[in-house]
Formats: sequence, C-alpha cells, structure tokens
Amino acid sequence: MTLAIRFRLCLMLFAAIAALAGCAAPPVASNETADLPFDQAVTLVTDNLVKQTQNMPAFLAKLAKRGVVVDPMLDAASGQQTAATRLLEQRVTDRMRNDYAVFDMLPFDTASLAKAQYLLTGTMKRDQSSKTGVFQLNLALTDIKTGNVVAQSSARARDDGLDTSPTPYYRDSPILVKDKVVDGYIRTCETPPGQPADPVYFQRVSTATMISDATASYDTERYTEALGKYQNALSTPSGEQIRVFNGIYLSTWKLGKVAEAEQAFAKVVAFGIANNSLGVKFLFNPNSTVFWSDPQVSGPYDLWVRQIARQASAAKVCMDVVGHTSRTGSEPYNDKLSLSRAAYIKQRLEAESKELIARTKSQGMGFHQNIVGTGTDDVRDALDRRVEFKIVPCP
Repeated sequence: MTLAIRFRLCLMLFAAIAALAGCAAPPVASNETADLPFDQAVTLVTDNLVKQTQNMPAFLAKLAKRGVVVDPMLDAASGQQTAATRLLEQRVTDRMRNDYAVFDMLPFDTASLAKAQYLLTGTMKRDQSSKTGVFQLNLALTDIKTGNVVAQSSARARDDGLDTSPTPYYRDSPILVKDKVVDGYIRTCETPPGQPADPVYFQRVSTATMISDATASYDTERYTEALGKYQNALSTPSGEQIRVFNGIYLSTWKLGKVAEAEQAFAKVVAFGIANNSLGVKFLFNPNSTVFWSDPQVSGPYDLWVRQIARQASAAKVCMDVVGHTSRTGSEPYNDKLSLSRAAYIKQRLEAESKELIARTKSQGMGFHQNIVGTGTDDVRDALDRRVEFKIVPCP
C-alpha cells in the first residue's frame, strides 16, 4: 500500500470517528471558575484552546503547520486595547508559538490573512461583582475558510497589579470606540465551537487588518502615515466603522489640521447618532461642571459640542444627555454631580442650536453604569466620566 493511499485512509478514518462523536471535539474540561494568578490563567486558557484542536483530523494527520493570525485582543467592557490586553495577547501568542509546534503565528495583515487557516481573537473583562479584582479571559479560534469557531476557552485571572491603561489611540479617543463590528468581535470570543463567528465582525476582518496597521502607526506617533492608512481603510467596502472615522479625526487633530479634524469629528458624531451609540469623554475639574482646565485635554471640547449640536439638528433627533461619574464618592453625591454635568452639556448644545431646547433632556446616572469601574479617576477609567447622547422618540 502506497504512502498516499495510507494517508487518505487515515483521513477517512478520522472523519468517521469525528462523525460518530458528533463531528466536533467536545470542549476540554477546565477549572475556569477558579480565580488564578494571571500567568496561570493565561496558560490554562491557551492550553484548553489548543487541546480542543488536537482531535481534529487535520491536526491528527500531522500536516504542515497551521497558520494563525491574531486580531488584537480587546477589553470586552470598553472595546479598548490596553496594556493588559496587549500582555494577554503576547503571552497567548508566545505559548502557542513556543509550546505547540503545529502553529505558525503570522502577522495580522492582508497577506497573512490570505494564507492563514485560523483567526485567533481574545478578550478580557473585569468582573464588577468581584471584590478582589478578577478578569474573565475568553479566547476563540475561528476557521477562516468556513467562518466557524473551532475552539473556545475561558479562564478567570486575578488582577495582580495589571496595567489597564488604554493604548495611545484609545487614550486620546474622544468617544467610546465601540460599534456593531467591535461588539461582534467580543461575541465571537464567547461563541461555542461548531457555531459561526459573528458575521458582522467576521465579514470585515480584511478591513480589520488595515485598521490594526493604521492604529499601530498612530500609537507610535507616525500621524501622517496613520492618516493615510485610515483613509485607505475607509475606501474599502466595509470601511465605514467607528474606529476608522475616529482614527481620521485623531490623526488630523494631531497634525494640527483643525478644519479637517472638525469635519472628521462631524462624521464620528453622525455615525454615532445613526447607530444610537455616542459616548463622549468630556472631563471636568473635580467636583465641578467646569471643563478640565488643561487646554491640552479640553482644547477640542468647543469643537465637539458644536458638531454634536449641528449633527443632532441636521438629523432632527431627540436626545437624552446622560451624565456619568466614576465610583469615587457617595452615591447621592455622584447622582447629583452627573446630572449637573449633563445639564451643563445640554445648555451648551442649546446655545449652538436653539431647536435642541425642545429636543433634549438631561439625566444623571452617577456611577451606576460604569464601564471600567476602577474608581482610579485617571486615564484608566476616563470612560466612566463620559456624557452619552441617546436617541429617543420625539414627543
């Protein structure tokens, strides 16, 4: 019997075994409910992910290395990349590369995406109910050809002093950078094996490689290069994403192109209003309704208010202006402060467009809808001190 015939018979045998077992290997049992040190949790979640692939026919047949690309991992609550999510991504990638010879870890770019077999995604999310500081880690491996998740794994990691500071793009972003594509990425990381990856996300992965490349340029202060890359991403069929519009705004602002930056921010606002998802990071001086005194922070705020007013008026929408605060301080105090700040933004909008007087109302949520929830009152929890603009039916 020739080697080729033996090989084909082996594949047929493995396929038959898989069919009898229900086609997909069962998820590997893991102690994912235990709160582990970060490094141990990363090892557990990675090993369990890989073990789910070891009974798949392609891996049993010991074919050539399987190419894997990694779409940068995110914080599931905020949609941001942080120092901690980068650390998670690096540790998972290193373990798969160094401990499992079957994987070839490739750069996340268009060329690698075309030849890779699998897409790796991952998230971490702080458990707000935990008093000790715990993150839920989720990984998913998706077959690029079929679009189905072939392995998914979870673990719980203790917050052993992890740095949750946003990376430069997200630190500088004026808004909550989260849309249906980002939400789809997060859902994919929680999808059971055998189920399709979220289609809104998966169908836009090729554009995601361009966004990742542009963001890497921005994070290293190559703003002209970043602007060109974001504009190229926008020109693709799936380029109209909040990360792209936001990247164009950030890059033009950094380059001192104020008029172009305002036009770009107008598109950010219009996109947010159209999708009923616009949370803006207006920062105030402590215990006040006065914008942050440092012009390096609050310099563009007049521009933001102007464009929010103009776009809301042009769309003829009604909005709730919802203030939020961080967890520092008492509940009654923060409820009152968040309402005062929302009322101040409402007043500023009305000064720009009188027709918004009847179309907006202010609300204060205090710290009840924190996204980050650390109460550090710095860049790490800036999103918790946001003002949201929620589209509501007009009376």
